[in-house]
Amino acid sequence: MTVLAVNGSPRAGGNTAVMLEWVLDELTQAGFNTELAQIGGQPVRGCLACGSCAKLKACSQKDAISELTPQIFRARAVVLGSPVYFSDLTPELKALIDRVGFVNIHSGSPLRRKVGAAVAVARRAGHVHTLDSINHFFGITEMITVGSSYWNMGFGVEKGDVRDDEEAQRTMRVLGRNIAWLLKKIHG
Repeated sequence: MTVLAVNGSPRAGGNTAVMLEWVLDELTQAGFNTELAQIGGQPVRGCLACGSCAKLKACSQKDAISELTPQIFRARAVVLGSPVYFSDLTPELKALIDRVGFVNIHSGSPLRRKVGAAVAVARRAGHVHTLDSINHFFGITEMITVGSSYWNMGFGVEKGDVRDDEEAQRTMRVLGRNIAWLLKKIHG
């Protein structure tokens, strides 16, 4: 079983990636295959409302999102991470959510009953709205949302600052263990 984490931050290896890696570390230790995909900073576009996904069962745009969509559909669990941009997720992650969401609707809902978790990191605030935006995607695609011992969030500005947030690390590790537990319950 594969768990896919998607980094919505344009800073590859930055604070969002660190938090996602903490989650994936726990899943790897529990015996799961894990992958970290980078969507932040990629040249992607939002949904064009062209309707081709209804005919093609895929997005007609060819970019990192269309390449990542089959991986998302194959994964047993998906963790979406974003830094907070003006109290919300990055535009790249929002584009992924919109486009994957529409392809999901027109492809027989392959995300139904898969596991999803949201992760957010910010300088100071805006986490809750960012987590809420991501969790709405999980809800509307009929995914099972996993929580942790606290909000799935951390604090940091410069690359690596989040490593000083001990509570964020504990929360991400509990999140990883909770995802592993649920996947084992669902899939035996």
